[in-house]
Amino acid sequence: MEAEHKEVAGFLKQFQPFSGLPEETINSVAQQVEIAYYRAESNIFNFGDEVHDLCMIRSGSVEIYRRNGDLYNRLSVGGLFGQMGLLMNNLIRLPVKALEDSLIYFIPESVFITLCDEFEAFAYFVEMDDHSNLQHAVSGKNANSLMISKATKLISRTPITILNTATIRQAAEKMTEEGVSSLLIVNAVSSAVSPTTSQHQEEGAEQQMVGIITDRDLRTRVVSTGYPLDATIDQVMSTDLVTLDVDAYAFEAMLSMLRYNLHHLPILDNGRPVGVIAISDIVRYESQSSLYMVGTVFRQNSVEELKLISEEISSCFVRLVNEDANSHMIGSAMSVIGRSFKQRLLELAEEHLGPPPLPYCFLALGSMARDEQLIITDQDNALILDNQYDPELHAEYFEALAHFVCDGLAACGFSYCSGGIMATNPRWRKTRNEWEVCFADWIDNPVPEALLNCSIFFDLEGVWGQIHWAEQQNFFVAQKASKEPRFLASLARNALSRTPPLGFFKNFVMEQDGQHRNSINLKRRGTAPLADLIRVHALAVGSRAKNSFERLDDIIKSKIIPEGRISDLKDALEFISMVRIRHQAIDIEAGRTADNNIEPEHLSEFERRNLKDAFQVLSNSQRFLKFRYPF
Repeated sequence: MEAEHKEVAGFLKQFQPFSGLPEETINSVAQQVEIAYYRAESNIFNFGDEVHDLCMIRSGSVEIYRRNGDLYNRLSVGGLFGQMGLLMNNLIRLPVKALEDSLIYFIPESVFITLCDEFEAFAYFVEMDDHSNLQHAVSGKNANSLMISKATKLISRTPITILNTATIRQAAEKMTEEGVSSLLIVNAVSSAVSPTTSQHQEEGAEQQMVGIITDRDLRTRVVSTGYPLDATIDQVMSTDLVTLDVDAYAFEAMLSMLRYNLHHLPILDNGRPVGVIAISDIVRYESQSSLYMVGTVFRQNSVEELKLISEEISSCFVRLVNEDANSHMIGSAMSVIGRSFKQRLLELAEEHLGPPPLPYCFLALGSMARDEQLIITDQDNALILDNQYDPELHAEYFEALAHFVCDGLAACGFSYCSGGIMATNPRWRKTRNEWEVCFADWIDNPVPEALLNCSIFFDLEGVWGQIHWAEQQNFFVAQKASKEPRFLASLARNALSRTPPLGFFKNFVMEQDGQHRNSINLKRRGTAPLADLIRVHALAVGSRAKNSFERLDDIIKSKIIPEGRISDLKDALEFISMVRIRHQAIDIEAGRTADNNIEPEHLSEFERRNLKDAFQVLSNSQRFLKFRYPF
């Protein structure tokens, strides 16, 4: 072996993963290494470049960046890069730049593959990306600032407040003085306090927010109606408040404002306001794609116009994926877009049919209610009707409304539910009392059909009308189910009907026939059974959360499951979801019809290994379900 090859071999054996290889293997690798020199600040790889070598730093140092320009990692002598590109379609996802003058060893892809095939320790090191695990596989990729920033970062000033005993005139004067378009109303704790004093000026005050008044409120409720300006502000303020906790993230603020069509969102710390986020604050942090999509929906004046813009939903989905959003944000954004179509269709339905004869609440069910909707979805919905509902007087109106909305959704790409879980089915149009009786019966008598219905209807959210009725039903279910061990055991047994696709030797078990032969359905065999078992635990602890990740947070607080198992569940759900999401985005970009099926041979080795780990977490969690809720 030549002297320079001996020098290369001597260098390689100092660092993992080469240090554990046989000497003859290291010598063979050394003879195939090529060397390149890069000046400081020069680009080694740009995003999207093809990569066909494993790169090792011989001297100098490099910096690795996220796609948005944020620094991801800094490597020095002995550091490896390029391995993730080799494992994922030979494309660079994280650009690399020389921090100083550097010598780089390039180890050919063919050598890299041979080492992975022949030496498990080498494969584990490079496939785990800096010898991390499944947790690292689902973290570190989400550079989207909305995901990592707290909502409080969007607040531009301290809250401007006024006591509820102040007059409308005083409130208007204060808004003018402070140059704000909204004013938070707090309760009065002492008559000695001036009604126009701001909360942050009142030392030791323990006041709670009780309402909000905006420029629009003053125009519509005071000026246009001639309401007396000397009346107290609490007579015209909005009290049906949507707020977020101080620990919420920026993306949650964005989604709440989209969902409820808000222009001002108060942020609270134990009930006390710390600030207000305006829609303009969100725009500074978002590319406007999701905002634009939802805003466009509400400007359409017919089903035909909605159908035209629905063609952009897939583009919005792909943008979110390419911006490295995680599954929670993608699911939430797609659910908000789906809800906006329902809401606009309901507005159009009421314009077409006239005002409803009595109050109602239109429900979203399943993945949309959980904020886990993706690009492939059907419509699951239902109606809660006022207890004064009389079929002879009102059935015709609500049947027409249901058909208008469901037909409109189908035209916009939200296919009809094959199981008939839609408001067009008279069975799923019930009064408030009837729904409560229905839910109670399912819990008290957990026969197979009831359990199937629970897996759908126990994920519900109001999207139009008296939406607080949906929360009341959620509260009823959470309270009753948590006290019924027989029901929980039956629901747990039902949650085991879909098992992960792993064989005895941890090989993938694939579909054996039909259109998707030799593939794995990541929804039916992955995310759906995970959502099912998480729902069981959530109901057991009385959680009123709907999103699976948020339910896991409530389960952690209850301590009914070891915290490590919860972390594994979160990582498994995130990884399976993101593999499913990325492959749907790839299908869309390639002009193919996206689906939930993947063929393992089209996965990278990195994806295959971590999918097996995630499916094993699901399998272990299902075994624990049997232990926790004995049949």
